[in-house]
Amino acid sequence: MKPILLKGHERSITVVKFNFDGDLIFTGSKDHIPSVWRSETGERVGTFNGHKGTIWDIDVDRFSKRVLTASADAFVKLWDCETGECLKSFTHHGPARGAAWADGAEMFATISDPFVEHNAQISIYDVPINEDPSDYSEIPRLEIELPKIDGKRVNATNIVWLNLNEALFVTFDNGSIRLYDPTTGEELDEFYPHEKKINRVSFNQDKTLFITSSADFTSKLYDVVDLRHLKTYKTGSPVNDAVISETKDHILLGGGQEAMSVTTTSGKAGKFETRFFHLVYEEEFGTVKGHFGPINALAIDPKGRCYASGAEDGYIRLHHFDKSYLDMKDPVPEGPVDGEEDETDDEEKDEQDSDEESE
Repeated sequence: MKPILLKGHERSITVVKFNFDGDLIFTGSKDHIPSVWRSETGERVGTFNGHKGTIWDIDVDRFSKRVLTASADAFVKLWDCETGECLKSFTHHGPARGAAWADGAEMFATISDPFVEHNAQISIYDVPINEDPSDYSEIPRLEIELPKIDGKRVNATNIVWLNLNEALFVTFDNGSIRLYDPTTGEELDEFYPHEKKINRVSFNQDKTLFITSSADFTSKLYDVVDLRHLKTYKTGSPVNDAVISETKDHILLGGGQEAMSVTTTSGKAGKFETRFFHLVYEEEFGTVKGHFGPINALAIDPKGRCYASGAEDGYIRLHHFDKSYLDMKDPVPEGPVDGEEDETDDEEKDEQDSDEESE
């Protein structure tokens, strides 16, 4: 599985995402310039120029028409995916930490960090497809304040819309997850899957499962419908990102020792590799090395052909899976297919027949 090295960013990678069809990869880093690449060849197709701060999040709509970027320069920008033109900029009170399209791509939600006297915020903007972008309002339709808890600021780390735009799913740096009503802003639910910061959350394409990545060295799989905890994947270092394979019962985890300690550690000891776990059995069955710093972002092709990892070393490594991996069957006991008899039953019958004959 020889990787294609995507060299285009000058600083640490912060986010890597595939579009819905899996033919494009969107990446962001601390060099202020989001980029888009072809997943088949690793060729850079273009860049989105205009931000003046770290790109913390990117989201592309279902048909790869429009792209959102959230940046530390306190702007969320809306781009035309084909031309790279900035259609509209939305100002926030503090650094923008995340942006997410709603189903239908007629509105989006953002999260921003606290700044001076302003609290952290969730904002929802209307951006109808059939309207001229210059007519879009820069004032959010809804703002949800995230006040301090016991005098401490709590920052949101990720935001996602649940199916049918029923709720906003927000993770926080105190290990909690909250659900908000996107119409009223009311808090619907809160629970604590982790003791430390949730770095990233990823959903499968149907949004029936989600997996969290935390600084407490664990990643946890949950059912979206009833928020039931299903599995825990343990590592020996902070987990910065985790993704669910769409085609196999596998989980990919990325992370490693914190970036500020990297210079004192060899690559081997720092655990800067992508780790493969079995989704059901929680067992690690493989690793892919190559990065020289902690992996900050992971993404897997929705069709299961390849995956990309972005790290503190400024490189994105695009791995196309070998045929041996794609054809690999997991060691799972399989029941008889409809219309077939179970072989063990046949063997038992043969043994009984031979015993009767010998008598």
